[in-house]
Amino acid sequence: MDKTTKSKWQIRMATALIFVLGFSAGALAFNVYQRWGRFGARAGGDRFEQMLDRLELNADQKTQVHQILDDARSQLRELRKETEPRFNEIRQQTDDRLQKVLSPEQWQQFKQERERMRGYGRRGPHGPPDER
Repeated sequence: MDKTTKSKWQIRMATALIFVLGFSAGALAFNVYQRWGRFGARAGGDRFEQMLDRLELNADQKTQVHQILDDARSQLRELRKETEPRFNEIRQQTDDRLQKVLSPEQWQQFKQERERMRGYGRRGPHGPPDER
C-alpha cells in the first residue's frame, strides 16, 4: 500500500471512528433529552398523560409522578451541563492529535468529511445548514 493510499485510508478510518463515537453519544443524549428534556414534556405530553390515565392514578399519585419526573428532568439537565465541557475537551484533544498526524490538506479534508457526516446523521442527507 503506497503512502497516499495509506493516508487516505487512515483519514477515512479516523473519520468513521469519530462519526460512530459522536453519533452514539449524540443519539444517547438526544434520546434522554427527548424523553426527559425540554421537548419531551411538550412533544410527548399528551401521550404521557394518556398513559397516566390508563394507570388509573389518583390525584395524589399523579402529582407525585409528575414531581418525580420533573426532578429527574432537572437532574439530567444538570448532568448535561456538567459533562458537556468534558465532552468538548475530549473532542478538542482528538482534533489536536489528528492535526499532528495529518497534513494541512488532509486535515481540511477531514474536517469537511466530518461536517458532512455530522450533517447526514442529524438532518438526513441534507447536510449542515450552510450546505442546504
